[in-house]
Amino acid sequence: MDTQGAPRENRLVARPGAFRTKLARTLNAAYAGGLLSEETFEHRVDQVLTARLIDPLRMIGDLNGRASIRTPATELLKAAASYIGLSIDPDRMEGRPVLLALDWNGGNQELLLGRSRSCDVTFSNLNVSRRHARLVFRDGSWILRDLDSTNGTFVNGVRVHRCELRPGDWLELGDEPLRVD
Repeated sequence: MDTQGAPRENRLVARPGAFRTKLARTLNAAYAGGLLSEETFEHRVDQVLTARLIDPLRMIGDLNGRASIRTPATELLKAAASYIGLSIDPDRMEGRPVLLALDWNGGNQELLLGRSRSCDVTFSNLNVSRRHARLVFRDGSWILRDLDSTNGTFVNGVRVHRCELRPGDWLELGDEPLRVD
């Protein structure tokens, strides 16, 4: 830790649950605007609030056909990624990955991610190992550990073996993109 100056808060880190809240608000606006039936609205909000994996395109993809707007932050991320040689593609990161909805209050202490049916969060992607990674909740943080997977685990474009996750992080298991929420 840098002790030269006062610690600064990183304002770019998302709050836990921020992406789920945004999805719920979008669904609420669509229901209020008459785009969703009550039954569809209730089903989708239930999915957003309870599921561990949330596909934003399934939840709100049919509500707005406009292309995503490139923000200065997206352009800055793209430039920074190419400068340091990372393989981050902002086009893939704008709403396309699935959300990994974690309980930041400690309700779940451990999650196993992989293709095996014995995993807590399962994937059908063959580039994800049967037992790919383990998430453990300790002292208010989720710690990710790669379980010697074949195709590796990446956090924000960097291959990791063990790493603390934060809301808003981009996680890739093999080539399965996830956004931590």
